[in-house]
Amino acid sequence: MSSDTGAKSDQFSGRLGLIFATIGAAIGTGNIWRFPRMVGANGGGSFLIPWLIFLFLWSVPLIIAEFALGKRSRTGTVGTFRIFAGNNFAWMGLWTAWISTAIGFYYAVVTGWCINYFQTAIRGGLGSEVDTAEVWNSFLQDRTEVIAFQFLAVVITMAAIWKGAKAIEKVNVTLMVSLFILLFSALFLSFVMDLKDGTLDGFVYMFSIQPGYLSQPETWINGLSQSAWSCSAGMGMAITYSVYMRKDEDTTLNAATMCLANNSISIIAGLTVMMAVFSVSEDPLGAVSGGSSAITFLVLPEVFAQAPGGPAIQLAMVTMFFLALSFAALTSMISTVELCVRNFVDHGIERQKAVGFTTIAIFLFGLPSAALWIKMDEDTGVAFPQFLEVQDHIWGYGLMFSGLFIAYSIWKYGWNQYREWQYENDISGFNFREYLDHGVSPFRDDFINTGDNDWWIGRWWDYIMYLGFPIMFSVLILSYFSDLLLNVDDPWDPSNPNGISIILLFWGVTAGLFISMNKYVLVNRLVPTNPPNWQPSGYMSIFYIPYALFHWFITFVTGNYELEPRPLYRNVPEGAEAPIDKLPGGTDPYIVQIGSSLPPTFVNEYGETVAHTLSNVEAELA
Repeated sequence: MSSDTGAKSDQFSGRLGLIFATIGAAIGTGNIWRFPRMVGANGGGSFLIPWLIFLFLWSVPLIIAEFALGKRSRTGTVGTFRIFAGNNFAWMGLWTAWISTAIGFYYAVVTGWCINYFQTAIRGGLGSEVDTAEVWNSFLQDRTEVIAFQFLAVVITMAAIWKGAKAIEKVNVTLMVSLFILLFSALFLSFVMDLKDGTLDGFVYMFSIQPGYLSQPETWINGLSQSAWSCSAGMGMAITYSVYMRKDEDTTLNAATMCLANNSISIIAGLTVMMAVFSVSEDPLGAVSGGSSAITFLVLPEVFAQAPGGPAIQLAMVTMFFLALSFAALTSMISTVELCVRNFVDHGIERQKAVGFTTIAIFLFGLPSAALWIKMDEDTGVAFPQFLEVQDHIWGYGLMFSGLFIAYSIWKYGWNQYREWQYENDISGFNFREYLDHGVSPFRDDFINTGDNDWWIGRWWDYIMYLGFPIMFSVLILSYFSDLLLNVDDPWDPSNPNGISIILLFWGVTAGLFISMNKYVLVNRLVPTNPPNWQPSGYMSIFYIPYALFHWFITFVTGNYELEPRPLYRNVPEGAEAPIDKLPGGTDPYIVQIGSSLPPTFVNEYGETVAHTLSNVEAELA
């Protein structure tokens, strides 16, 4: 473990780098293959109304909160919750990091699919004479090929984040600019296709409002879920990237820019797909609402193969689309891995070791999604990855709890400020009016409207975070479980991969494990009374983390350890210093800036003042 003595903080070069990095994290395959499906299944323009409403009721307010949290804490998700909610709640940050990483296990497989389809397209393997169902089935059932492209996706991601913020910034700028060019080019060709019959029916359907759909709860629930997942609101991505913010960066304008750019890409991708499908399909709504895999890897190659202009234009269109899809998937993978890596670095692990371990873990834990339970749908004759879909079923909605934990940190800060105001003014009891004045607004006043923001945020944000957010969270979760109860056979059967029991089991075990780790892993560290004689070094250093975890387990089981505070190293760029001592966990002396020395001693659980082992390491290095 590195003590980080003499290390320097990392940061983006400016607002452009931050914006492109966060846009890249938000924009993923869901913008390009899930959004058109939602539009087709929920009445076209009717779906856009709740989708846009929840952009401003859910996504933007939550991203503002994430930016504000990360900019002040200057740590990843674990450190942010440790500082803002207190040492007892560091596990909430681990949950947030885990959800993103668990999604990354199977998202790397999906990214590999996209890369494979790009190389297949550019070789002419998705032409008009090709049976796209056969192409999909043969690829998905060839486990070696699927794993090879999964590995390629992981390697590209590892290379992109290896050097830190500056490398992440450059890669995202390149990929995002390329993505914009590719999607606009594909949009133009789709417009030509839809214009060929003189109706522009795909364009019209995209923006036509059908009032009947607005009276259906499913339309509003789908609009909320699409906005939440598409913008990565609550995933911890914005917390992670705000660690690299310069001091004068605005949280509000950056959050709004990121979310609006994300939605703009969704609109462009949606128009591209809808106009192309409507121009060639006899049943366009059936085609675009037939499931995410079907529309992307089965329907769209057939659609683009009928583009006007001959084989050259058809090849260009299908190639551009899958290259854009690959870029979108890769930028999301970069943020997923970086979120995990940042938490390791915050706790003293050297960046290269953290990157190496995280990427290897994502590859290995993604193998079941790539190779297990590849089944054939008897009705359609199309293969589907059931294990991958089960993982998405389990962890997809876990993201909602991450958002709830972020809101909880804000609520707790407000309550603490209210109690402090009561103490200073010798007031007892509880008065709701006084709580609104002195407890609800402090987070917004202290961490959002700091003077660096271009847009001043008013009380509307408080109402959303304190009242609107828990209501929307409850509606989303209740609607999800209600849908499972009504539409899934034997939903309580633990062996049912699409049921409720399997979700509650995995959520419960994971939460219980993380809560139990809070004291012994996240806030404190076990110091073995018999330290190991060997440490991985050189090319073996990529195994440092699994070796350390194994040795920690043996030490914990045998009881041969002493507890000491775990240092947390904050990434504070020069000139960006800001106090954290008023925060619940901000008074911990072992939360220090990168490059600062640790206190030499601490008081252990027996009341004894003893030396901290890492402070001894720092002294030796100095």
